[in-house]
Amino acid sequence: MSNVVVGIGDLNVAKGKDVLVTYALGSCVGICLFDPIKKVGGLSHIMLPSSTQAANQQNLMKFADTAIVMLVKKLEGMGVPRIRLKAKIAGGAQMFAGTVNSSIGNVGQRNVAAVKATLSQLRIPIVAEDVGLNYGRTLYFTPETAQMRITSANKGEKIL
Repeated sequence: MSNVVVGIGDLNVAKGKDVLVTYALGSCVGICLFDPIKKVGGLSHIMLPSSTQAANQQNLMKFADTAIVMLVKKLEGMGVPRIRLKAKIAGGAQMFAGTVNSSIGNVGQRNVAAVKATLSQLRIPIVAEDVGLNYGRTLYFTPETAQMRITSANKGEKIL
């Protein structure tokens, strides 16, 4: 068993007892996709909702609309049929108080909405989520058990 760290604007896959981990989910969203039968999973850490609204598209792994598709293709390359994929998501917090109506203040909400829309278009059901509110999270995902563990300095730990 080893930890596979997924950075901001990054994605990776793992199988079995390996643990995918991403830190610093504030307004960003962590998307765990997994096949409960093959015990294979992937994690994407997106920063922004849409690549179509970005001037700089050099890293397509940082956008919800492109990163999720890339992660699905990576899992399909490992022999995972898309029809068996399930999703768990976390993050999308409002990290800046008093800026709810600004594009910066609601980026967490927009990220969550974009993730949900993309997963819906791909017909991948969300089976668990821990999104919104106003605190950061660290996400750990174990493909073997499909367990998503969320830790936060202020809120403790949740198992989903």
